Amino acid sequence: MHNTPASTPAIPGWRLIVSDTGRYWAIRNRAFPRVALRAGVEPAVDADTLEEVQAAVAEQEDKARTAVAAEKTAVAAAEKTEPVS
Repeated sequence: MHNTPASTPAIPGWRLIVSDTGRYWAIRNRAFPRVALRAGVEPAVDADTLEEVQAAVAEQEDKARTAVAAEKTAVAAAEKTEPVS
């Protein structure tokens, strides 16, 4: 495997690698929040083409945003319903 050449588009926040067989891999530079990982978000994806790996990255980022937003909503709802001591 090798890092992609400078002419290959970058995926912001992800390290893009092309295998010797031409398969694309993307590995997130920073860890996803734990809530996202618990929701099944993958910090590394692979695909046959650049377009497919870009789509896979976008899907994981979307899943992570959704998981984080759901957690924030749940925390806010819990704070509203808890009795004040």
